[in-house]
Amino acid sequence: MRSRWGNRFGYNRRQSAARHCGIEQEKNIVFFVRNSLALIIALMLTACGSLGEAPDETASWSAQRIYSEAKDALQSGTYDRAVSLFEKLEARYPFGRYAQQAQLEIAYAYYKSGETASAIAACERFIKLHPNHPNVDYAYFLKGVVNFNDDLGYFGDISRQDPTERDSRAAREAFDAFRELVIKFPDSRYSEDARARMAYLLNAMAANDVHVARYYMKRRAYLAAANRAQAVVKTYPQAPAVEDALIIMVLAYDALGLTDLKNDAQRVLAKSFPQTTLSLERTTRKKPWWQIW
Repeated sequence: MRSRWGNRFGYNRRQSAARHCGIEQEKNIVFFVRNSLALIIALMLTACGSLGEAPDETASWSAQRIYSEAKDALQSGTYDRAVSLFEKLEARYPFGRYAQQAQLEIAYAYYKSGETASAIAACERFIKLHPNHPNVDYAYFLKGVVNFNDDLGYFGDISRQDPTERDSRAAREAFDAFRELVIKFPDSRYSEDARARMAYLLNAMAANDVHVARYYMKRRAYLAAANRAQAVVKTYPQAPAVEDALIIMVLAYDALGLTDLKNDAQRVLAKSFPQTTLSLERTTRKKPWWQIW
C-alpha cells in the first residue's frame, strides 16, 4: 500500500515539475518574442523618421539670421518659406527684439500667400499684444487691405462681376479697420490711402444695398425694395448709387399705389438727377463705378 501510494505521489510530483518547467519555458518564449517585436518596431520607426525628416538647416541660426532669411524670402516672393521662418523665429526667440517685427511681417506673408484668415488673425494678434508699437498703424491698415481685396480672385476677373453683387461683409470689415486707423492715427502715412479706400467702400456698400433692392423689385417685394432703397439715400447720401435708389423708390411706391411717397421721391430724383430716366434696367455709365483703378 505504501509503495503504491509512494509511486503515485512520486509520479504526480514529477508531472507537476514537468508542467511547471513547461510554463516557465512558455513565459520565456513570450517574453523574448514581445521584446523582439518591440525592438523591431522601434528600429522601424527610427528608420522611417530618419528617412522622412531632413535635418533642420536653421537649428544653429541666430535670431538675426532667421529674420534676415525670412525677409529675403518675403522680398523674393517665396511666401511659404517666409511664413515658416517667421514662425520658427517667434517660437525660438519669443522675447527677442526680432519677435515683434516677425509677428507683423508674418501677417503680410500670409496675405501674399493667399491665407486671408491667417493674415487677419495675425494683424489682430499684433494689435492686441502691441497696442503702442510704432508700427501698429500698419497692422490696422494691412487688416483693412486684406479684407478690401477679399474678392473672387481669378474667376472674378474672368466674369467681371461687380463686387457689389457679392456679400458685403468683407467690405464692412475693411471699412471698420480703415476707420479705426484714421481715428487713432490721423497723421499716419497710411491714413490718406485709408480715407480713399473708405470712400470707395462707402460706394460699394451703397451699391450692394441697391443691388438687393433691385432683386426685391424683380421678386415683386415692393415694400422691401422701397425700404432698402430709402436706407441707401439716408445712409450714403453722396454715393453714386443714390440715383438708382431713388428710381427704385419711385417705381416701388408706384407699384404699391402710394402716390404721395412716389411723388416725393420723384421730385427729389428730378432735382438731384435731372437727366435720369425711370428704368430699373437702365445703364448709367459705360465703365462701372467700381473700376476706379
